[in-house]
Amino acid sequence: MIINDPIASRIRSQYDKLAEIGQVLPEEKLAGYYQTFRQKFGPERLASLDGEALLDTMHNSSNRDSLVYWLEFKNDDELPYRFGSIAGGSALKFGLYRRKETGSWMSGSPQKQITLSVEQAVEIARKHRDQLLRGVKLLEALPIPASNEQYIELQKHIAEQAPDVSNTAWGHKYFSMLFPGKLDDYHNPDYQRFHLLKMLQVPNSKDGRYAVAGQYMAIARELGIHVNNLTRTLNEIDGEPHRYWLVKANYSGGTEEENRWDEMYKTGYVGIGWHLIGDLSFARYTEESLNQIKALMREKYNEKGAYAREIFSFVTKMSVGDIVLAAERNQGNDRILGIGRITGDYSYQPDQVSNRRTVDWLSATPFDLPVAESNNRTVRPLFDHQNIFAIEKYLIGAQTKPVTSATAPIVKKTAITGIPARIQDILERKCQVILYGPPGTGKTHWAYQAANAISAHQLFSVDYDSLTPEQRTIINGDDHTPGQVRFCTFHPSYGYEDFIEGYKPHNQSGSLVFDMRAGVFKRLCQDAQTQPNRKFFLIVDEINRGDIPRIFGELLTLLEKDKRGRSVFLPVSGETFSVPANVYIIGTMNTADRSIALLDTALRRRFGFIELMPDPVIFGNTLLQGIPLGPWLAELNKRILQAVGRDARNLQIGHAYFLENGRPITDFGRFARILQEDILPLLEEYCYEEYDALEKILGKSLVDHERQQIRHELFDPARRDDLIHALIEPSPEITTSNAAIQQDQADDSSEDETDE
Repeated sequence: MIINDPIASRIRSQYDKLAEIGQVLPEEKLAGYYQTFRQKFGPERLASLDGEALLDTMHNSSNRDSLVYWLEFKNDDELPYRFGSIAGGSALKFGLYRRKETGSWMSGSPQKQITLSVEQAVEIARKHRDQLLRGVKLLEALPIPASNEQYIELQKHIAEQAPDVSNTAWGHKYFSMLFPGKLDDYHNPDYQRFHLLKMLQVPNSKDGRYAVAGQYMAIARELGIHVNNLTRTLNEIDGEPHRYWLVKANYSGGTEEENRWDEMYKTGYVGIGWHLIGDLSFARYTEESLNQIKALMREKYNEKGAYAREIFSFVTKMSVGDIVLAAERNQGNDRILGIGRITGDYSYQPDQVSNRRTVDWLSATPFDLPVAESNNRTVRPLFDHQNIFAIEKYLIGAQTKPVTSATAPIVKKTAITGIPARIQDILERKCQVILYGPPGTGKTHWAYQAANAISAHQLFSVDYDSLTPEQRTIINGDDHTPGQVRFCTFHPSYGYEDFIEGYKPHNQSGSLVFDMRAGVFKRLCQDAQTQPNRKFFLIVDEINRGDIPRIFGELLTLLEKDKRGRSVFLPVSGETFSVPANVYIIGTMNTADRSIALLDTALRRRFGFIELMPDPVIFGNTLLQGIPLGPWLAELNKRILQAVGRDARNLQIGHAYFLENGRPITDFGRFARILQEDILPLLEEYCYEEYDALEKILGKSLVDHERQQIRHELFDPARRDDLIHALIEPSPEITTSNAAIQQDQADDSSEDETDE
């Protein structure tokens, strides 16, 4: 047996489960799809093309009959999306692409892109074609079955004869589609080796996409499972590839060492010290954050930088689902005390071991790693296949469910600029403003940002983020004392008695008694009158959901700036009342619920308005598992405008859904949950029982038109690649956008995984 019985049984059991629900295909059906691809793009077809026809057929991703489109996005009855993902990153991965913004043909590297003439682009397409044809000849000569040594030879020769295409995901996928009996369909070498090690198979080569294919083919033959169904089954069992980390349990940072393993194991965490540098929740996987940590280490510990990189890795690179090994140095070797799976994001505790992550410890049996690769470091990723093999051997039988994570970025704002400045301008002119727009455009967020910023600058002459907790309490209040910024939400049953005044019942000695009580706005105005030098703000959320004339009553007149200070008699209490000049109202309204045109005319005249629309630009070059977030959202909203019809402009998806504390989310698992739990239900409501429209918006891969439902199974963490494909498939051209290319450049220049 190539693989041991327990692993073989687990694979067969999972395969049977997938077969029951139609997730694996009969070999004759798979053969039909492979034949379709060969007829469309096989060597005979490519050899027959030249010039612009060759260029368009191979590399025009907006042409849905092109090779690059079929390899990355094709998903229909002609060729379903199930032959290994190459989704992610920009179109630069093909070595040649047509830029969306200009229509120009582009090549080069992320750092130096080159605009090509059509003739130059044709030459590159010819080179790619010729190398593909040479690779085809090498694969035709490979016997079935072939030995591992023959696959290593294939790796050597195909790298020599097809250097520009063989070591790319798309080149490997092309070859695997033509030779499914000789190559697996993991197009990423890291994926190949990850799943082999999960089966306790040591890869016969450290490098290359072709060298280990023979191991997959041999396992598939032994199990009697087509290699395409084998890899699909392994994806379900193993989930997404994860990292392996070694963390020293007997190092607390600074000058003293103390073994904290017992505490870590009992409490369920792994941690490192360096407590003097404080909470590092601000850190992100950027050069800026690394430099901030370096500066803190120099200041607090006079440390030159090596340990800063380890701390940076612990905070920003480790992910939920990664495997962590708690270790101690024992006679020059790394003695492993326990193996666990990370279950939580970075957190800070005021303790010697202050920097922590929660862990589900899976094994506490000590053992030695076969290869020393920690270099006596506190935190280090492990790469050696022998070590990972040893770890996986210890994990056999442990619970290894794929896990996702969520991040909560921390944001700091500065000055009164942008939208808060626009709000301030209108408030100075009219004293009240309404922020309106589709859901998720940050209306409530900006209302608070503006009110807090204006108050902070007026009272303390600094930005709100620079205030002390006591100063913030003055502005926002606490459980006992209201502050200068207050909040209420209108709804259909909200009335004059809630906003201005009215009789409210309460229990007094067992009897129901009605007392006259001031509403939220009257109390605000009374407080403002006693402190005329301070600005008071009332944020009215969902202002359009209330009955405006009933709620405001006679006070609509007093809201006008030139009528501030005038008094009226309130009809219920008979008291005189006026709206001070230092009172400001910021309302928000969701135009998906009600258009601004339907607002009470008197109200519209007294308020200024700021429209907040989806702003994909705010995401910059944010990339989530290869999906450029800004272009993706822009294309989603474009399809909503095309599919929904009347009032579609007000039904777009706002950018705020994908922000946390003002910053773009950076975790794909978090993005997927927002999409599944917030966005999809909203779109289903927009397209109620209109699955043709929903399919136009979301694409065929995400909508099961026949069953009239969303394919929620794609949101299983083990189906991440399928979900990525489904999200990009309706608009594949986003991978050629400038945002995607720039992110490729950033990724290409990012720090190497190994510590220096």
